[in-house]
Amino acid sequence: MYQVIVTYSENEPWWFFEDWQEGIIEEKKFDKFCSAKKYYDQLFKQFEEQFEDKRIKPPLLSAFWNDGELIYCDDCDEELQAYKGLMLVKDYEKLDDGECEKNETTDNCGKTKCCARHS
Repeated sequence: MYQVIVTYSENEPWWFFEDWQEGIIEEKKFDKFCSAKKYYDQLFKQFEEQFEDKRIKPPLLSAFWNDGELIYCDDCDEELQAYKGLMLVKDYEKLDDGECEKNETTDNCGKTKCCARHS
């Protein structure tokens, strides 16, 4: 089953940290990829109009934000940029784009890239 998921958090949607699902604010399920992609594209256009900035990572992971829209992080003791994430996933996992990329939550040395809460 495919899911189109909207998140709101201090993390872009390609960071699949252990607790990433806590940031979900909207979710819609689809049996067919084509239907999910159509809905994803509709939301993408809507968010492009609502937000100043965006960044896209394949496959079908997008972050939108307005500079200065912040979320306070208790663990970091600071305010962090807030992102609205848009993703199309299958069974809550990143779609396989055939690239066999490393896990995005670690750098080339295998060290975690995130705020103190995730380390």
